[in-house]
Amino acid sequence: MRALRLLVIAAIAAAALAACGGAAAPGAISVSTASCGGDWHLARPGWHTFQVRNDSTGGAEIDLVNPASNAIYAEIANFGPGTTAPMRLNVGSGAYAFRCLFDDQDPMTGRTVTVPGHAKGTPAVEPVTYNQLTPLAIRYQAYTAAGLDTLATQAAALQAAVAQGHLAAAKRAWLTAHLTYERLGAAYDAFGDFDGEINSPAGRSGVHSSQWTGFYRLEYGLWHGQPARELIPVAATLTKDVLALRKAWPGMQVAQLDVGLRTHEILENALQFQLTGADDYGSGTTLATTEANITGTRELLTLLHPLLVPRYAALPDTERWLDRLQSLLEKQQRTDGSWVPVASLPPDAREQINAACSQALQLLAPIADITEPRNI
Repeated sequence: MRALRLLVIAAIAAAALAACGGAAAPGAISVSTASCGGDWHLARPGWHTFQVRNDSTGGAEIDLVNPASNAIYAEIANFGPGTTAPMRLNVGSGAYAFRCLFDDQDPMTGRTVTVPGHAKGTPAVEPVTYNQLTPLAIRYQAYTAAGLDTLATQAAALQAAVAQGHLAAAKRAWLTAHLTYERLGAAYDAFGDFDGEINSPAGRSGVHSSQWTGFYRLEYGLWHGQPARELIPVAATLTKDVLALRKAWPGMQVAQLDVGLRTHEILENALQFQLTGADDYGSGTTLATTEANITGTRELLTLLHPLLVPRYAALPDTERWLDRLQSLLEKQQRTDGSWVPVASLPPDAREQINAACSQALQLLAPIADITEPRNI
């Protein structure tokens, strides 16, 4: 859970939440259900750390805003009662006010403070509303439905290849179907238990557990020489679960928050599990999976593009680093269509891929905060 966030257009620097009990520190800005910020002032622009004290009995979100536009300079989220947290930013010349959103209370805006001069500071971010995100979530819902239709056909072809004993063809069909599933990254949470059944690693029970199902179980069997008769029920279960998910999907919902949040989390998981080879159960295709994850990330960025262009100056850099990462991955696909396993990558190639993914993640990280839906 993100505890303290400073919002800026070019980047969002996550500050550490420093909470303490007892009396407020000297000069601390008090917020409560009776007063949002009190009688504070700043004599000049420049870098400043506000010590904000929650003197209420409930949790809150505290924003520093431009009172004329509702644009947000900085935010403390999940702010517990009786705690003090720092809010640091480059304060420019202009109008500022604290806005307090306490649990079960109407939003409250404190007094406007005008900082003199003509200095530029941290730009404010215009809030994104639920109404703006709702149509995007609906469009992603349709994208996922189309992907599940494709996946159902591919799972059936995979099952047929296994049933006929054509295991070389089954390996190709497995990769095709698995990459289709991996492109649906923003919907994983909405899938609920289906995701665990369809795409879960072996876990503590190990690769020989009878409870292990899904793509990774079938991958393990196909690339570890298990005969078709052992894999037929595994492939049949995968198809059954995919069909059940497709049937249930119209009653499921992608949260509006996830549309922005998953732009970072999809590749974060790829860096942790695919680019380390942790989720390689024999096929050596985790680089292909990472490329599919990039496709899933790009789908979200396309949906969010109209909202991000005026709010996030680093969006072009983000897209360039995704291009670089994808280009580096594509170099590791052999002419016969197979992929170089992560463990077989030359050290310099692996370093470049990890570096590109890490840089892309740094640039993707602010999007979750910028596109968090807010009531204004």
